[in-house]
This record gives sequence, structure tokens and C-alpha cells, in this order.
Amino acid sequence: MPCEEASMARIRCLGILLLTLACSTLGVAAADSESGEKLRTSFHFQPARNWINDPNGPMYYRGFYHLFVQYNPTGPHWRNIVWGHAVSSDLLSWVFLEPAIAPSAPYDAKGTWSGSATVLPDGRINLMYTGVQVHGRQVQNLAVPRNYSDPFLREWVKSQLNPVIVPGAGVNSTEFRDPSTAWRGADGLWRVLLATKDHRRHLVLLYRSTDFTHWSAARRPFHEGHTGMVECADFFPLSSAGSVKHVLKISVLESRRDVYFLGAYDDSTDKFLPDDGNDDGLQLDFGIFYASKSFFDPSRRRRVVWAWAKEQDATADDEQKGWAGVLAIPREVWLAHDGRQLMTWLVAEVDSLRTNRVHIADMTIQSGDYFEIAGLQLPAQADLDVEFQVSNLERAEPFQWRAAEAADLCAARGADVQGGVGPFGVWVLASRDLRERTAVSISVFKADERKHMILFCNDVSNSSYSDQVDKHNYGGLVQLDLAKAGGRISLRTLVDNCIVEAFGSHGKIAILSRVYPTSAVGNKARAFVFNKGKSTIVVSRLDAYDMASVKIS
Repeated sequence: MPCEEASMARIRCLGILLLTLACSTLGVAAADSESGEKLRTSFHFQPARNWINDPNGPMYYRGFYHLFVQYNPTGPHWRNIVWGHAVSSDLLSWVFLEPAIAPSAPYDAKGTWSGSATVLPDGRINLMYTGVQVHGRQVQNLAVPRNYSDPFLREWVKSQLNPVIVPGAGVNSTEFRDPSTAWRGADGLWRVLLATKDHRRHLVLLYRSTDFTHWSAARRPFHEGHTGMVECADFFPLSSAGSVKHVLKISVLESRRDVYFLGAYDDSTDKFLPDDGNDDGLQLDFGIFYASKSFFDPSRRRRVVWAWAKEQDATADDEQKGWAGVLAIPREVWLAHDGRQLMTWLVAEVDSLRTNRVHIADMTIQSGDYFEIAGLQLPAQADLDVEFQVSNLERAEPFQWRAAEAADLCAARGADVQGGVGPFGVWVLASRDLRERTAVSISVFKADERKHMILFCNDVSNSSYSDQVDKHNYGGLVQLDLAKAGGRISLRTLVDNCIVEAFGSHGKIAILSRVYPTSAVGNKARAFVFNKGKSTIVVSRLDAYDMASVKIS
């Protein structure tokens, strides 16, 4: 709803003051156990206690970012789910408000599940979410703010017309969920996507509406494939070099992967045609990045995406910690110059947390050598930005695997198996004796006469003394012309106590891992640069930073 500029400025100032007061007085509640407290993140989004999973309905409204999340207010388990609600002025510090949506009616008696927010051109906001009825049928419902003059949007009212979308004849009524953010075509009709399945075939269905409350199904699926059930569909346009492509993102339930398709969309026919060679989709992140949800940030004109990083420890550990679930740092996504993939990078606000810079330049690392990044005061919460330079490329082994086997290759070779060029990279959350360490590594393989395949891995096989955590390695491949790049490969690694987010080749690849060190915690953690390959590596530039903590209350 419109207001004068002066009034808006006063509201923003008041909101920032309230956020500051809330953060400074409430703080973060301590976990039940010492180990749980040491593994809590310092600048990633998570509540003081209890369970979270999918991010829902992120949006920007009147100077504040709003984030909703699947949240259990009663414990660290996936049950009793409501829509948790938090607000922020900078995407870093957050204040938790009262839940926005909770089960209260026959159409959501068995749960208020994932969905999206749509901000209409006149400023009205619709939250659309999946409700589960008593007998398990999934239906779609609406909620709107009670008071638009409240920039925090604390109270939400469910529509009297709920449910607004129900599964039609032939639609799997128990697998029919996660409405996307809606968009409006040139014909004035609103569109929204929903995910379902038919045996092993996944279906993304499209629904249209003139008024956002009465919806009708399109005759044919918007997208289909053979991955089994998918969730959390997302659809949005991106432009590069004057051309526009559309992105369809789905979360594949069986593999717990977020994949996307680039292609052309015609809103007069509602046909989405993926680009050639893009039929199987590309991974948005090669780690445990799941159920992502994006929004367009009008304040900085960027597309921002969040995702859930699931716990990889035992349920008993979550009980002891008193919490479960973390969200990845929000990332900006954009279309690569060649239009063939998405680029992903941490939002710029994260850089404001950097302190105590440690700089190294032109350091040579011989085969088998390593060195500690000395001078960091908080290596368990750090930002390591490194540019490596490789030579002796004739030693690179021929690449003889399929791209889909990257994670298997990381698991088989790990960060300790010597190759011609690599593995090299950083050890983070490492103990002094290096028995406990998480390796973010790079290996170079020869693809053809000019191009090289760069294997990026997050190797967590030595990340913990505990055998009760999942130590699955993750990895992905990037093809580069290293001669053209001067032999340089970039790697940025964000470390936050129990989460490691790695970004390779300036955003061409991202890998998120959860780790549970038992020795390398707090001020006992260390960070190193290593080279396990046969060829000498040069650290042409390394900038390492301690990362300040944020307030989430």
C-alpha cells in the first residue's frame, strides 16, 4: 500500500530500531548440550531451538526481507509443522516473529506445508500453501496480511474460500503440493505451478486464475519426467546479453537434488521448451542443498535463492543438540554469459561480516606439502578466498568418466589420492594433528587438446571421529580452458562450525556440506592449504577472513 516517502523512512527507521533492540535483548538461546552449542552456526539462518526445513515465501516488503520456513515450535523433529516467520533488514540478522500459519481448519488439519509468496502489482500479498486434510488429501490455500500498515506483517488471515485449488480427476491427491510463486501473463491471467506424480513419472502442473482465488488446471502438464516425485517447483526469467531465458527448478525427492532447466517459455500457449541438451536438468548445487526457493529482490534488482541444509547426524544427536536444520546462506543467481547455465554466489551482504584479513600471495606448494593459514582468530567461522595457479598441465590425467559420476569419483579418490594435477585445496575444521579435517579440493583432468575438466570435491570422510554421521562426499565438474585462464582456478570456501559452502570458478559450481567435528570445534579448529598432487601448485592469492556472528532471535 502506498505511503509518502517521509512516512516510509520513519517506518524503516523504527523497524531497524526494533530489530536492533530485539536482537540485543533476546540473543540466541543456548542449546541443551555443550557439543550442540559448539556446532551451532554463527551467521547462517536457524532458530534458537527446534526443527526447520524448507524455506517458504521469501519476499521483500516496505524495507524488510521476510522469510517463512517449515518450523516445529515444539522440538527438533519433523512434526507439528507451522510456517515460522522471520524478518530482516539485511538478510543476515533476523528476528523471529509469531508463526504466520498453523493448522486450524479442515483443509489444513494435518499440516501447513510448503508454498510461496506473491506480491501483486497493487501491493497486496498472497501466501499460497499446501494443506493436508484429515484423510491425507493435499489442497492449496491462501493467507493474506491482516494489517498492511505493519511492515513486519505479523498477523495473517486465511481465505474464507480455502481450499482454492484441489486435485482434479486423475491427479494423485496425496502427492499434490508446494505451489510456486505466481506470475501473470500478457493476457492478465495468473499462473502457478504444483508438483505431483503418476507412478514413476513426475508432473509439474499449471493452474490459471483471473482473481487469484478461482483456479483452473491447464490441459497438459507444464513439465514431466521420470524421476519420481518432485517438490518445490520454482519458475522465473533471467536475462543475459539482451536475451531472456526462463528457469524451471524442481527438487527431486528420491535423490534430494535441486535441478533446473533453462529454456524458452511462451505465455500465450504456456509451453516451456528446455534447451537442447538440457532435458535431464542441471544441478543448482552439488551438495545437500534442497527445497530451494527464490524471490526477486526489487531493492537490488537481483534473484535470491535460499535452500535447506538437512542434518546428517543421528536423531539422538538432534535431541541432544535441541535443534535440527540450517538454511544455506542466501545466494544470488544469474545467467552465465553463454546462456548455458546458472551462476551462483553469496549475496553481497555476507562480505560485511569479514574481519581480520589474512593475505598471502605467490606462495609455491610442492607436491605433498601443506601450510596452516596462520593469523585467523576464528577458523571455525571463516571465509577463505583463494586463487590457485597450476602448471605442468601435461601431467593431467585423461578424463574418462561421465559427468554424472563426479560424486562417485570424489568418493573413490577422495582428497588424499595423488593425481597428476591435484588434488589441492583447503582443509577446514581441521584438528592440529589433521586426523580430523574437511577437504575442499580441486583435481585437474585433460578433456581434449584445449579444455580441462576440473573436479571440485567436498571430502568429509575425515571430518569427525564419530561414526554416527553421514560422511558422504559430494562433487561436481566444470570444463575450463586453462590456457586461456592463465592456469588460474578460483575457490571460495565459507565455514560456519557445522556447514561448509564451497564455490568454484567464480560461481560456476557450488557444493554445500554439513559436518560434525568432535575435536576441531571452536578455537581448536584450524585451516590449511594443501597439495596432494604430483605437480607444484602456486597460491597466487589468498584472502582469509574471520566472520563475525549475527543475531537471530
